[in-house]
Amino acid sequence: MSTALLLADPEPNSRLYLERNLRHDGFEVLSAPPAADKRPDLVIAADGVEIERWRGEAPVIVLGRREADVVDRVRAFRRGCDDYVARPFHYDELLERIRAVLRRAQPARERVVAGSLTIDLRTRTVEAAGRKVTLAQKEYALLLKLAEDPRRVYTKRELLRDVWGYRADPRTRTLDSHASRLRRKLRAADPDAALVGNVWGVGYRLLGDLDER
Repeated sequence: MSTALLLADPEPNSRLYLERNLRHDGFEVLSAPPAADKRPDLVIAADGVEIERWRGEAPVIVLGRREADVVDRVRAFRRGCDDYVARPFHYDELLERIRAVLRRAQPARERVVAGSLTIDLRTRTVEAAGRKVTLAQKEYALLLKLAEDPRRVYTKRELLRDVWGYRADPRTRTLDSHASRLRRKLRAADPDAALVGNVWGVGYRLLGDLDER
């Protein structure tokens, strides 16, 4: 399930820009007010929007006015926002702030379980069908990223950005080679599981039968 972000009255000039880029980066974008059965994971609100209503419901990032000063930022934090981003903002910075706020909002986890896989976050150990799997650092980071939403297809651009830190689309086979080694190691421990599947020309997901050309 994708992470749901609510855009609460951002400036009209930036709304379409944010919607397009946030969806491209894998988020579900909600409009205010959200449907009764849809709870946002995070709210992006324009300065001046009543953010107290979201306190206890979801974390809030405020997009400040262009003329905002330190007093405006302090008042926004006193009203309950979790972060404040001044205008004009850079999208990449906003994206990292969104991820940081979401990480802080999540309860601390000790283990991630996906299918036959168990990832112990404290010891950084991995088991497949009860058998220990030894992974290199980037193989582990790739596995952990795919395990965030094990049936979702992550694009190559997302994985290269989030695991390797690439900001553009480089001409590299490093993702494919790491994914291939990771798949072999996991399946050596659990031959019956469909793990680290490749969606040809798109990217990878952890669980599910996919094209493996």
